Amino acid sequence: MKYFVLPFYWLYQYIIVWPLLILLTIFTAVFTMCTVHWRNAEFVHKVQQFWSRAFFWLFFIPVSVDGIEHIEPKQSYVFVSNHQSMFDVWLIYGWLPVIFKWLMKAELRKVPFIGSGCKAAGHIFIERRGAKAALSSLKEVEKQLTDGISTVIFPEGTRSLDGEVGRFKRGAFQIALELGLPVIPLSLTGCFEVLPKGKPFVRRHPVHMHIGEPIDLKQFEDPDQAIDAVRSAVISGKVNV
Repeated sequence: MKYFVLPFYWLYQYIIVWPLLILLTIFTAVFTMCTVHWRNAEFVHKVQQFWSRAFFWLFFIPVSVDGIEHIEPKQSYVFVSNHQSMFDVWLIYGWLPVIFKWLMKAELRKVPFIGSGCKAAGHIFIERRGAKAALSSLKEVEKQLTDGISTVIFPEGTRSLDGEVGRFKRGAFQIALELGLPVIPLSLTGCFEVLPKGKPFVRRHPVHMHIGEPIDLKQFEDPDQAIDAVRSAVISGKVNV
């Protein structure tokens, strides 16, 4: 699909939508930090969910979700998703019906408001500068993922340049194996068409999230087989929107 944005939609998003979303992002981050001493996980999730859904409401982007029945209440999971666009984050945060913690690159801690807000919300920054730092990060993950709290990981490590699902790294799967948690594949469709990596304008296009069936990694003798199975499940769950 050719990348094209109507002039009036371009003006609307830069004159109205992005200024509103920047203000909402700052407010959400500050509000989360200010309520850190009395908030609970469900409260934080609702606040972040509203913030994420606002991106789709203001851009008039239709959202659909299926597979919610595959999630068992009170069970913690490692959700593994393809990564097409920045809108992946807001789609998952807005419509995945569980409380979860992002596994984030440690560098994101330095981003104004975003880093402080995510830290206050209990999201986990992963240090990749050595075995000791990685072990400390794993212990933090283990401490957080209890009583139905899950985590979401983009195993490709970065956004796709062409919308196709890239190679999966092992980190997400090591965490699932170490903690004995099932993996649920998330298949996102349409976010690449909304905002491809490197493009400056949002396009109005439907998006869809398919929540796959849980996968027990213990059934695989070879870690590479487990990775291939989850990647295949992510790919097969993508639909035309």
